[in-house]
Amino acid sequence: MEAKTPKQRESILLTSVANGLENMGAECLESLEEGRTPGNVSSPAEGGDSWTEASPEPLSGWRSPRPALRARRFCREHTQLFRWICTGLLCTAFAAFLLTASLLDFQRALVLFVLTCVFLTFLAHSLLKRLLGPTLLRCVKPLGHYRLRLWFERGLALAAFLGLVLWLVLDTSQRPEQLVSFAGICVFISLLFACSKHHCAVSWRAVSWGLGLQFALGLFVIRTEPGFIAFQWMGNQIQIFLSYTNAGSSFVFGEAMVKGVFAFQVLPIIIFFSCVMSTLYYVGLMQWVIQKISRLMQATMGTMATETLSVAGNIFMSQTEAPLLIRPYLADMTLSEIHAVMTGGYATIAGSLLGAYISFGIDAASLMAASVMAAPCALALSKLVYPEVEESKFKGTEGVKLTGGDAQNLLEAASSGATVSVKLVGNIGANLIAFLALLAFVNAALSWLGAMVGAQELSFQLICSYALQPVAFLMGVAWEDCPVVAELLGMKLFLNEFVAYQELSRYKQRRLAGAEEWVGAKKQWISVRAEILTTFALCGFANFSSIGIMLGGLTSMAPQRKSDFSQIVLRALCTGTCVSLVNACVAGILYVPRGAAVNCTTFLNTTMDGSSFEVYQCCRGAFQSPSPEVHREALDVCCRFYNHTICA
Repeated sequence: MEAKTPKQRESILLTSVANGLENMGAECLESLEEGRTPGNVSSPAEGGDSWTEASPEPLSGWRSPRPALRARRFCREHTQLFRWICTGLLCTAFAAFLLTASLLDFQRALVLFVLTCVFLTFLAHSLLKRLLGPTLLRCVKPLGHYRLRLWFERGLALAAFLGLVLWLVLDTSQRPEQLVSFAGICVFISLLFACSKHHCAVSWRAVSWGLGLQFALGLFVIRTEPGFIAFQWMGNQIQIFLSYTNAGSSFVFGEAMVKGVFAFQVLPIIIFFSCVMSTLYYVGLMQWVIQKISRLMQATMGTMATETLSVAGNIFMSQTEAPLLIRPYLADMTLSEIHAVMTGGYATIAGSLLGAYISFGIDAASLMAASVMAAPCALALSKLVYPEVEESKFKGTEGVKLTGGDAQNLLEAASSGATVSVKLVGNIGANLIAFLALLAFVNAALSWLGAMVGAQELSFQLICSYALQPVAFLMGVAWEDCPVVAELLGMKLFLNEFVAYQELSRYKQRRLAGAEEWVGAKKQWISVRAEILTTFALCGFANFSSIGIMLGGLTSMAPQRKSDFSQIVLRALCTGTCVSLVNACVAGILYVPRGAAVNCTTFLNTTMDGSSFEVYQCCRGAFQSPSPEVHREALDVCCRFYNHTICA
């Protein structure tokens, strides 16, 4: 037994060396960082380790050579406590700041107060759901009987239908043009149902809830005073926010270039907006908003998690960016779900382009409302055109998660957002050059052909104004404005929405400047109602040039589904176009003129330095029925701006 002892000790030493434990100093420092102290060496056969966990009382004679390691260990053990302390201090400081700001000027602090209340509401909902959610589910479960739920849904649908009919009767008694918009919705939905892939499999729950959510959002934004004021305020704040782009673009290109050149005035806004969106995505705000919207639509419409997330993301992202949210799941999605993803991309616009269109002078509140309202409508009409007949793998949200992007920090997120937008800016610039040049060539060719048969005015715009005039009328546009609106719809469908919005901004600028409504046979501007409805109808990427963009983006994410993408892309394009038209019809039902009417008698008798839309309206009324209350000086002012027989 004694003879075997040296050999056993030697084997232990050899084992230690073989396992790389000869550097005891490095192991010592490593163990201290992990909160361990040296222990007795034991053989691997006995299941021991050369280091043991630290005991509450360290071994005598062993002292840490680095006090910083003790502090690090203490901080690691009390991380949660420090986090709560910091959160409490920050909340206390914010509450003190909000209270001080409210006491000094509550009107100025009203926005911050409202945002704080909204945040606290969501926080309270999250806490209640976590604490009382299981209890409430157990209480509600007995009410989830199939027959009881079926009769409840039928009663709710009947009540909604009767309420809509009663509301239309009462609300359209003074504005019959709203009934035309309602008829337009019926026509477009009937056409889509006739073109449905599987008529018997249509989920009318998804269709009715989607259209109902769209109508409710439109009612809140367009009709209610709080919704209208909130979206108007957001639109004004976005315009102020986008004006900060001038600081960067003026430094790079010069102030004269920024003010006079379109490319240096509008395109930098896309870079700035993309940078901000990328930053919000990195901090997680975009994912939070998208998930809240998608859960609302999924709970009411009964759609799948992946398609709902993608369509909700399209409110803020482009047609190729939103599918990145569900990139890992594209390969396993059904054709109906892919159709919904494509339709959502065609029916909305990107947040970066939203800033560009606002800089044109397009109404910001209408643009934001159109993009938000299009999301549930896109899901509804997609399920009408291509119903689900396969078994989906994503019925719940448990296996679907949103990532925070590839950026490692906030600065990298901002930089990558600006860098990625350079490709978008170049794409927009190249498309504008190509499409406007192509339009000029097509118009020249059509004019040359038309001159042979005595139709020198033949052009692409003229063809669209005749071909799409019934579509514009079904939206609820006045007949005299239909040719111009149809022309803009044709530009959007065959060229792109950027060109169409740019042309719409010219019509709006001429109206605001008080230009003559007609110059010869050409209408120079359209009514405010027609402008609003056109803004809704143009809000979407549904044009033939986007087919390649959509196919290229989705194919790069799931190459094995290329044939499936090509099979349904045209159907999705038509559905996305109809989503924008139905959106415009809903706006036509809900739109009412806002603002007090101008007192023309008082207005014309005041000194006017220039023309405006109000001046034109009052002068036209004065020319048609001269009132004795209108002074001769006021008529002279009108004659200075406009030509009329009375001026002779």
